[in-house]
Amino acid sequence: MWSSSVNLSRRAILRAGGAGLLGLTVPQLLRAAEAAKQPGGLKVRAKRVIFLFQWGGPSHIDMFDMKPNAADGIRGPLKPISSSCPEMPVCEQLPETAKRMHLVTQIRTLTHTMKNHNSAGYYALSGHAPPTDDQRLRDSLDLYPAFGSVVDKLAPHANGMPTFVAYPHVISDGSTTPGQHASFLGKMHDPLLFTEDPNSSGFRLPELSLPDGLPIDRLHRRREMQKLVDRQTRLLDYSAEARGFDQYYERAIAMLTSDKVRQAFDLSAEPPETRDRYGRSTYGQSCLLARRLVEAGVKFVTVYFSNTIGGRSTTSGGWDTHGFDNTRMFPIVEKYHFPRTEETLPTLLDDLSERGLLDDTLVLWMGEFGRTPKINENASRDHWPNCYTVLMAGGGVKRGFVYGKSDASGMYPDERPVRPEDLAATLYYLMGIDPESEIRDRNDRPLAIAGKPVLDVVA
Repeated sequence: MWSSSVNLSRRAILRAGGAGLLGLTVPQLLRAAEAAKQPGGLKVRAKRVIFLFQWGGPSHIDMFDMKPNAADGIRGPLKPISSSCPEMPVCEQLPETAKRMHLVTQIRTLTHTMKNHNSAGYYALSGHAPPTDDQRLRDSLDLYPAFGSVVDKLAPHANGMPTFVAYPHVISDGSTTPGQHASFLGKMHDPLLFTEDPNSSGFRLPELSLPDGLPIDRLHRRREMQKLVDRQTRLLDYSAEARGFDQYYERAIAMLTSDKVRQAFDLSAEPPETRDRYGRSTYGQSCLLARRLVEAGVKFVTVYFSNTIGGRSTTSGGWDTHGFDNTRMFPIVEKYHFPRTEETLPTLLDDLSERGLLDDTLVLWMGEFGRTPKINENASRDHWPNCYTVLMAGGGVKRGFVYGKSDASGMYPDERPVRPEDLAATLYYLMGIDPESEIRDRNDRPLAIAGKPVLDVVA
């Protein structure tokens, strides 16, 4: 989606010509109109969000909620080490991550009942439970929009940058996972989505480039002709899929001429040593790009860890590990997932902190579920949504804080369970959006955007 401009009536703009009577200027009017769009008038603690979505489901019990005193079939072969926060021991294979735990809030009791990737993924990406727990859950305009699309609908900005950017994958498990776009809110609130690899040489966005030989004025003329056809066919009046496409197109043209947008996506402007720190991988460079985007004014960035849930490869894929027949536990986790996490999460937190961005940038690290505390016959763990861990840092959350407690085996919440809709409410609350706000579906029915915020994690 492209960030929407503030809608002021022509009369209001004309009145600004005599604003000396009130001491107001057009920019002040724009800022006032923008502020009025913040539902509820809540304090904005997180001006921007980086959502690192760990597709496939990382194991909470092997990373951040380890149970070293549990039985052999639960505790696993990996051991905890001390971190920079005494209450947060971390897996021995994450020593750099352990050094940053004083910056982090852990919620150890996220809980739901969706055991299939698509249904659990939709729940995690939208904050709303799907109608059924079904591996075949398909994308639909009857399902809820992504977090970033709700943000763009209720609290857009007018700084010339897109409000919501998502990359470098469209995630799926058999079919495309719902919750990645604006759904019934309309295409104008879709993310700016791309699947080009930020780690590739000469990375650039075709979406932000004109075809060779097509000047911008010719593109504008083409657009005027398309508008005429649209009016004649009344396409935008009758096609739900086209709803908002007109505004989306207009913003796309604006992006084509924006130096600010092109510069934000120019990873070659980063020093080589900075790029090396993040890791020369698709995910590593995607995390670096997320920092560049929020620094340039993007409000919500979603980075997908992988396009697939995972499998038998030890060099690519998401956090799903139960397909292995192992002699040594979780080879992909030790050879791929942990090294990627070690390169990226500590570096991103350091980079944001060094640039003075961490205090008002929320970093959210989570998957769609955790893994079974009980190790299966293949020396691996299966899907487990009943209790798992989420990391939050910056953006108005407490530092070095643990919320909730799982039971002795890490199977169920023992204290203070948190549902995905409550996590969504917390995210919105931190962004200054009233969690009790409503959006309207295709039938104009008012729908709640979230549950109840977990205020104990707020600094």
